[in-house]
Amino acid sequence: MSDSEEEIYSVMFSSLRHSARRKILRMLSERKVTYSQMLEELGITSSHLTYHLENLGDLVLKDESGRYELSSFGKAAVTMMRGAEEVPDTRSKHFSALPLRWKSLYAFFIIAVVLLASISVIQVSSFNNLSSDFSSLQKDYVDVVDQNRQLLLSNTSNDADQARVLIHNVLQIDTSKYQLNLKGDTVQRRADLGGAIEEILQYSLVNNASRFDLTVRFRNGHFSLLQINQLEGSPNFPLVYTQPQPTEVIQACQGLLDRYKIAFNDSYMDQISTLMALAKTNGNGQTFGDAKLQFSAYDDYADVLLMYSRNGADFQAKSLHLSYQNKVLTEFSDDWLSFKIGSTQIDISKDQAVLIAKNAAKSYSWTANGTKVSSFQILDNPVSAQFYPKPSDTDLFTLYPYWYVTLYLDKTYSGGVSQIAVGVWADSGQVASIQALGAS
Repeated sequence: MSDSEEEIYSVMFSSLRHSARRKILRMLSERKVTYSQMLEELGITSSHLTYHLENLGDLVLKDESGRYELSSFGKAAVTMMRGAEEVPDTRSKHFSALPLRWKSLYAFFIIAVVLLASISVIQVSSFNNLSSDFSSLQKDYVDVVDQNRQLLLSNTSNDADQARVLIHNVLQIDTSKYQLNLKGDTVQRRADLGGAIEEILQYSLVNNASRFDLTVRFRNGHFSLLQINQLEGSPNFPLVYTQPQPTEVIQACQGLLDRYKIAFNDSYMDQISTLMALAKTNGNGQTFGDAKLQFSAYDDYADVLLMYSRNGADFQAKSLHLSYQNKVLTEFSDDWLSFKIGSTQIDISKDQAVLIAKNAAKSYSWTANGTKVSSFQILDNPVSAQFYPKPSDTDLFTLYPYWYVTLYLDKTYSGGVSQIAVGVWADSGQVASIQALGAS
């Protein structure tokens, strides 16, 4: 197997291990979708989606209209994933009757049965002892399972209380106007997130005019994500609040974050509150301390991103993110405490990252239809270099500065390759990844 194929299969298995990337593959197996549609259905930030699409590599393609679809390797990955999820159907096996010629041996079998029966009498005592030992082990197993569950619940025992505080005090939803029901409460230890204990609470809010689903997620006992989805009714029947809500997004966001700071008393919220107060006069791009505001609006949608920023580097994954539709909050996430900063030193400029990427691409090759492709021409322009910090391969929650460089080729080569993507660490200049891409 060639190095290129090994890399593709490595990407395939890596993708199947991550729940977000499995969701993307399932989505694309059903239909082509745009980037914005994926953002809406997955409920993740734009930086997270870009990171996941990069890691999917050759498993996904982008057509001329800008919609994403599965490549042949992506379809193979979905087939593998579905095969692994299927529960094998076991069928009972029946043995046919013995031939007549063996009937003469029945007498021998009867004698053997008598002898075995006598031996079994001797073994009964030993079996009873083993049975007693098994019962003891089974009880110990049940105790361990119960202790583990109690450990999980002890870490999340306050999550339901925090969810109620979030609904009543932070969002200011008037639950007296609704029938509020807890539809689901799941607790699990996420091995793919470093063993984090995650609890997801799902509520329904129903009255005569509308019906909403409200999902609240906690990780290691700290609020992580809130999603509000209106299932019935219309924007003319929004949520009912205990207090009038501002119609201007920045003002509404400031009020919500001020209440969030009071409710949960996280120290990093001090600079967030000050930053939001400054935003009313100084607008988008304002910074305070290690926090930076990024505000965007399009049609009836608005996004407020408050991210960690140091030395001119924006660490978008370490952030608070709020999404509004028709000036009503639909999503709120807090990943500030989830991520650590490994380095804020940026020794590699954009131009240097492009040069490093071009040098790395000179010795790069890929295999298509059984043929190795190593002779190709890289255009000087256009070239794309996007800066965004990302985790290392060994630590999913520590961010390092990173350049994602896209080099364009003079034509489409075998395998449909027209671009080469190179990842470069911005603090060390080391090449993190390199892969061939199809036409976008």
